[in-house]
Amino acid sequence: MEARVEASINGEISEEGDERGSMWDLDQKLDQPMDEEAGRLRNMYREKKFSAFLLLQLSFQSLGIVYGDLGTSPLYVFYNTFPRGIKDPEDIIGALSLIIYSLTLIPLLKYVFVVCKANDNGQGGTFALYSLLCRHAKVSTIPNQHRTDEELTTYSRSTFHEHSFAAQTKRWLEKGTSRKNWLLVLVLVGTCMVIGDGILTPAISVLSAAGGLRVNLPQINNGVVVVVAVVILVSLFSVQHYGTDRVGWLFAPIVFLWFLFIASIGMYNIWKHDPSVLKAFSPVYIFRYFKRGGQDRWTSLGGIMLSITGIEALFADLSHFPVPAVQIAFTVIVFPCLLLAYSGQAAYLRKFPHHVEDAFYQSIPKRVYWPMFIIATAAAIVASQATISANFSLIKQALAHGCFPRVKVVHTSRKFLGQIYVPDINWILMILCIAVTAGFKNQNQIGNAYGTAVVIVMLVTTLLMMLIMILVWRCHWVLVLLFTVLSLVVESTYFSAVLFKVNQGGWVPLVIAAAFLVIMYVWHYGTLKRYEFEMHSKVSMAWILGLGPSLGLVRVPGIGLVYTELASGVPHIFSHFITNLPAIHSVVIFVCVKNLPVYTVPQEERFLVKRIGPKNFHMFRCVARYGYRDLHKKDDDFEKRLFESLFLFVRLESMMEGCSDSDDYSVCGSQQQQSIVGSGNGNENNLSTFDTFNSIESVIAPASTAKRTSHTITRSSQMSGGGDEMEFINVSREAGVVHIMGNTVVRARREARFYKRIAIDYVYAFLRKICRENSAIFNVPQESLLNVGQIFYV
Repeated sequence: MEARVEASINGEISEEGDERGSMWDLDQKLDQPMDEEAGRLRNMYREKKFSAFLLLQLSFQSLGIVYGDLGTSPLYVFYNTFPRGIKDPEDIIGALSLIIYSLTLIPLLKYVFVVCKANDNGQGGTFALYSLLCRHAKVSTIPNQHRTDEELTTYSRSTFHEHSFAAQTKRWLEKGTSRKNWLLVLVLVGTCMVIGDGILTPAISVLSAAGGLRVNLPQINNGVVVVVAVVILVSLFSVQHYGTDRVGWLFAPIVFLWFLFIASIGMYNIWKHDPSVLKAFSPVYIFRYFKRGGQDRWTSLGGIMLSITGIEALFADLSHFPVPAVQIAFTVIVFPCLLLAYSGQAAYLRKFPHHVEDAFYQSIPKRVYWPMFIIATAAAIVASQATISANFSLIKQALAHGCFPRVKVVHTSRKFLGQIYVPDINWILMILCIAVTAGFKNQNQIGNAYGTAVVIVMLVTTLLMMLIMILVWRCHWVLVLLFTVLSLVVESTYFSAVLFKVNQGGWVPLVIAAAFLVIMYVWHYGTLKRYEFEMHSKVSMAWILGLGPSLGLVRVPGIGLVYTELASGVPHIFSHFITNLPAIHSVVIFVCVKNLPVYTVPQEERFLVKRIGPKNFHMFRCVARYGYRDLHKKDDDFEKRLFESLFLFVRLESMMEGCSDSDDYSVCGSQQQQSIVGSGNGNENNLSTFDTFNSIESVIAPASTAKRTSHTITRSSQMSGGGDEMEFINVSREAGVVHIMGNTVVRARREARFYKRIAIDYVYAFLRKICRENSAIFNVPQESLLNVGQIFYV
């Protein structure tokens, strides 16, 4: 029999929670608008006050964030396509035709109209796709999932028939640990390549824009251009800590002016120099281009592919705007303007093929040269800023998935959640970016490196999309095969071309990605082994009960918060603590901070509280759940919220005592159905073995909810003894709160293989030494911190 407490808590039950979990396409979250007007538009959008005018406004704003990188490609495409000069004027038509159909097939058809729809509640990027897969199949390498996580309003997933192709694929993925590891490696490779893109985009964009100085000022040599580019890059990275809140409103107008100018100049060049270039819209010229033969024409694909660079940033920055706005901006403004720009440059080069090195600036009419130079430089900076911001978000997602060492994440805006700054990553990106710019000194080699990074990201996205189409969209296998084969044929062709340029700069992103991949995988491996150690060495509840309510020690006034990675069971650190110290606090709370494969966990669903053992043991567990977009901000009082959740749990538990002999309850809150369920089913890690005796789980409401409900349930709490326990907890809290954290040292066994010893004893140990402490992330005061050390071998 299931007891339901119909909400005198917060009045009526709202149906909004169920709807929020299913909002997808036209209800994307706009986490990073650029000014107060954008914030107003976002609120209107969320309230579904949808109009064509609003959609056009959002489409305009998306230009500055989403399309800056893709839009600045005309600065360097033709030079990288013909680095040795143009030998046959007909090659220009063939190259233009390749550019036209590359833009059509990959950015337009694949990304804008297919991949962008594979977002995780509006979040894009490789880790967003991975989160979707983790929700639809048990492919996460850290097995800390629990059934209560699936009750979150943001934990949306599809179901499918047991004998369907999707179900078979799911079982195949879940069957072996190696398959889960290879999937994670695939995601990490794509992520590392996007990080490499964050280094190469500012380098090639700013260097290409600054290169315009040589056209009107011939006396300036390449060294001066490099110095100017380095100064701009240093300035750009130095102001990252201010965020884009103050100047973000300029991004869309700058990029819009850029598209307007390049389209106008393109039309002028077509009219003045050679209107016949429009015949490149016929794909027959692609066939003729390759028919003329030669390795140079094949390797020129590496330069042509630069015309579609920015698509990886397009998908990564998707969270800022709804998909329809992104689609309208591309089809109405970006796509036609880019086609006109490339066609205009081709028309100019047909007449002046020797100007291919500076084709963009040479094709600009003299009267508008300097205004265009200023706009080009500003657009290059905006494109670089968008890529850097995307890298910060990507690192934050990697942190949440346990794939990157703990680093400081700064929230740069009080109004908008999406604006963050990661100091350590910022300075690493700056140093590498300057090294690439000053080391290569020309667009060609940087372009070769850039192309390698982009094509690998495209291949990774295609493979992940194949799984998304099967498990999430439940597409027919024929449609999945058609999409995968067509994408791989096009992208593998580009990949084969960039392989010829590995020794001409293409090695750079491979080295950068390899370094980040080692860091990310070793860190994840160490994190996984620590979790497995906690799981295998957790303390038997029978042993705890055998100690009695005093736990075999003196229970001194105060509250001990024992931090652990376990969401169930008593961690080994606790037994290590009580066997080495003569006393323990009168109230013990095991705190587990768990990151889930969702983009956010609403505040009202953040904490999940449970009692451990009989009441006179005064032991609880609190699981704090976060999504990969959620931040631990300085002004968030984690401890205060935790105790508010604990008090509400005690009140609710007191209300329910005696109303049913079942362990399962559900409580309806103001925004969604909140569940309080027992642990007796043993779904994860034999939960009932460790947490018996009135164990109740609850999704706890926020602080405001606790205040509103206190008047309603105080009388019931006092009648059943809840008031006495709350008073006891309050007295213990006033006596002092101590944060107990484990300082676990991981070491490789003596018989372990040499590469494992290097990875654990040197790489992982070094990363642990330089990474941020957990106490700093949760703003734990040093005077209240107690570290308990332990060593285990893998």
